[in-house]
Amino acid sequence: MTKHNWLSRARIAPPAINADFSVAELIDQTFMAYNGARLREACQLFSGPMQDPKVTIGVSLTGALTPAGLGCSCLVPLIERGMIDWIVSTGANLYHDTHFALGMSLHAGSPFLDDRELRKDQIIRIYDILFSYDVLLDTDKFYYELIFGQEFQRTMGSAEFHYLAGKYLAAREEALGVQGKSLLVAAYKAGVPIYTSSPGDSSTGMNVAAAALHGNKCVIDPSIDVNETAALVYDATQDGFSGVLILGGGSPKNFVLQTEPHIQEVLGLPNNGHTYFIQVTDARPDTGGLSGATPAEAVSWGKIDPDRLPDSVVCYVDTTVALPLMTAYAIEKAPARPLRRLYDRRVEMTARIQKDSLEVRRKK
Repeated sequence: MTKHNWLSRARIAPPAINADFSVAELIDQTFMAYNGARLREACQLFSGPMQDPKVTIGVSLTGALTPAGLGCSCLVPLIERGMIDWIVSTGANLYHDTHFALGMSLHAGSPFLDDRELRKDQIIRIYDILFSYDVLLDTDKFYYELIFGQEFQRTMGSAEFHYLAGKYLAAREEALGVQGKSLLVAAYKAGVPIYTSSPGDSSTGMNVAAAALHGNKCVIDPSIDVNETAALVYDATQDGFSGVLILGGGSPKNFVLQTEPHIQEVLGLPNNGHTYFIQVTDARPDTGGLSGATPAEAVSWGKIDPDRLPDSVVCYVDTTVALPLMTAYAIEKAPARPLRRLYDRRVEMTARIQKDSLEVRRKK
């Protein structure tokens, strides 16, 4: 490679920042190196190629993002603009999102408080977020009573559970005059399916379990979720492309990415993997944990299309820093997309992958 080729990218000579800079101008013109540059690349990929109407966008949510207000400020606007098509989240994020739909208050605090005193005063702390213990009790009461409704007396996937919860929370939001605050409500209205990779690992799951002890028939079946999420990705890659935005790591990250091994390895269907991959993480790859696993490693599993590996970005930045900037950048740079309403099509898409996988097995 010649010297000219090595030095062919933009010269690092950013302008002085001034009061007239928009968020997009700030990122495009001054985020020139290190994780600033990776964040710029993530913004440009998410707001550019990934917003093509042929790309189906899945998002995973890990860490206490909704209590920090990122549901209201970032995820709801992205859903409403058609920039998120399906979600896998920890149950905790969705449980805490419910507080907002119910008009409950969470407050800025400090991580340097005496937790013994907080316990005496029945105050819950999530790092530097504070709220009353009553918030938990009242949210538990909402879910426990909701689960005994007739619509819940059966086995279902977590997407259906969250869709039904979103329907009732939408009515609560409207009655309380707090519209636009809840991720669950926005997803319900936009037909964005939300899955939980570990349904029992949250206060919502604990309420489902408690209700079962008292004769309730609501059961969340993870197998439904495994097949539906694979069906979403399979459908997307038959006629278009799949892009994933991984916020954090953990089980939701794996659940989004395991769709491809389920399609290729288990069901035996030909597929190239996700086309676009963005991860925002603080985890290191060298400890062998999933949360730090890179897109290059994911290629070896068939999770990422090897021909599109250069379209992958890993940004080592706290999600609470990265996501507001990515959201503002996307709103400034990219037009809204038509809603895909994948929730409404999940049965159809699951039937398609079932039919194709059975044909493969018969041929074997």
